[in-house]
Amino acid sequence: MIDFGDTKNFFKMLDEIISNSKIVIDRKKGTHHPKYPSIKYEVDYGYLEGTLSMDNGGIDVWLGSNQDKLLDAVMVTVDIVKKDSEIKLLIGCNEEEKQKIYAFHNNSEYMKGILIKRS
Repeated sequence: MIDFGDTKNFFKMLDEIISNSKIVIDRKKGTHHPKYPSIKYEVDYGYLEGTLSMDNGGIDVWLGSNQDKLLDAVMVTVDIVKKDSEIKLLIGCNEEEKQKIYAFHNNSEYMKGILIKRS
């Protein structure tokens, strides 16, 4: 059995960080990755201004099309090339968008991710 710990308070803390941060979308849906032009973003992608993540940038976010803009899930990624791992917040994402995001992080031999949905 897997123990996921206190997910309620985990997501609650992330909610607080989101509510006290500005979402900046720097990679709009339909645009291509600046370093890897074959990679296309199918959901808006950005970060939370004033936060810090593994790459010394802001905490990454995927911003979906749902009007409520609630934190739906988190994607935890491992990148063998960069030798790092990160968390990506999925905000306002419908099920189709979640599947696109999951595929985005798992379509390469160099990066893998797991999607943890909020219960």
